[in-house]
Amino acid sequence: MSVRTRLGRGLEATLGKERTDKVRRAELHYRRQLADRLAPPPPPKPAKRRRPAAKASPAPSAPVAKPRPLGEPNDRQGGWIASDPFVPHPTPVLSRHDLLRGLHEHLQPRTYFEIGVNEGSSLTLSRTRSVAVDPEFVVSKPLHCDLDLVQAKSDEFFTRPDALAHFEGTPIDLAFIDGMHLSEFALRDFMNVERHLSPTGVTVLDDVLPRNGLEAARRRVTGAWAGDVYKAVEIIARHRPDLLVILVNTGPTGTAVVIGADPASEVLPSAYDSEVPYLEADDPQTPPQAYMARTIAVDPADLLASEAWPLIVQARETGDAAAFEKAREILRAIPTLG
Repeated sequence: MSVRTRLGRGLEATLGKERTDKVRRAELHYRRQLADRLAPPPPPKPAKRRRPAAKASPAPSAPVAKPRPLGEPNDRQGGWIASDPFVPHPTPVLSRHDLLRGLHEHLQPRTYFEIGVNEGSSLTLSRTRSVAVDPEFVVSKPLHCDLDLVQAKSDEFFTRPDALAHFEGTPIDLAFIDGMHLSEFALRDFMNVERHLSPTGVTVLDDVLPRNGLEAARRRVTGAWAGDVYKAVEIIARHRPDLLVILVNTGPTGTAVVIGADPASEVLPSAYDSEVPYLEADDPQTPPQAYMARTIAVDPADLLASEAWPLIVQARETGDAAAFEKAREILRAIPTLG
């Protein structure tokens, strides 16, 4: 017989059965309370996860792109916003590459120089001895020329004493400048190229006719992007009236053709520092209305159809200054689109 049983019977003999049962019930109650306090609590049951209510689709809004670093390479075009609406302007009938192809055919240059290679879309047009410079080229087009392809920034390239050794002393007959879309870089590129140009050499600058202020921004936000290269053309035309500067309505962002180089000229290098505040002025940009509307540009088909190109080739091959001047007069007389 257990101790609790003997104790219970003793209490019944003294207190009676009814009162002893009350004691037993009270004792059981307190024992359970004590056991609950001493036992560890059970782990909480995981709460049921409710599926969040579906959110209403936001109303469509205009796409927004964060400004990118100045002069970001052209091929990084993810997330750009549309360039339009544009200032009304004549629809281009030819692209910059169409113009460049036509100049190669008409001039048959002995040498071709290019800044800004990217995939090689312009370089593939050359069939002559060529030098091309780009710090991050990703050539994917077939090339057909005797080529020195240099991976370098253009400013650094021109500090090399043998930069154009591939030409073996022959000056540049045709140059295409399509590097950084910032005016100070484009102007320095032209100054450096001119020092190596033939007196009858032809230089093409790309991206000089932005179609609105957004497309002219120094900090790129649009797919088609001109940057503020137009300022370089303004400065060349203002300081160098001896040069023939022809704006051309090519797609998408316009070109300039410059003819009549003077490799010994120090006019632009001397004026450069005074123009830096204008060149590097921050956004927003305000291109001249005539540039955006392209009223002072010529039709590229008219330019390529000109009788001037055989005269330029003649002047290059024979040194005929009169033929070269006649060619400039013919080109100067091409009507603009305004």
